[in-house]
Amino acid sequence: METRPQKNLVLILAREFASKLATATFVTDADGNLVFYNEAAEELLGRAFADVGELSASEWSGVFSVTDLDGAPIPLEEIPGGVALLERRPAHRDLRFTALDGIPREVSVTGLPLLSHADELVGSVSLFWQPGSDERPG
Repeated sequence: METRPQKNLVLILAREFASKLATATFVTDADGNLVFYNEAAEELLGRAFADVGELSASEWSGVFSVTDLDGAPIPLEEIPGGVALLERRPAHRDLRFTALDGIPREVSVTGLPLLSHADELVGSVSLFWQPGSDERPG
């Protein structure tokens, strides 16, 4: 039987926090692997997390086609969650993605690094919403 390493407590708490939010939220580990997205994100992503499950960074970046608003592809390391992971700083960007339901959507995304200590990155949280919707944070 294969055993998975235990997740960092910060990731567990981030998942719990995200599950309570009405704002679409995507949680990744330090390697960029998708570990959770919440119910609000399910509507934008086109499928329930329970049906998708955890995905490696290469798997989910292949599933969700991400472009800038002009249609140019955005590499994983330039989307806000990627910046949060690689540069350990918050990032924000408007972008377009096509998700599992095949519908392109324009969203505003803010990515935040998850640090358990000043020097220990455990993942990232990305909050996203459609401009002009009632789901804007704040």
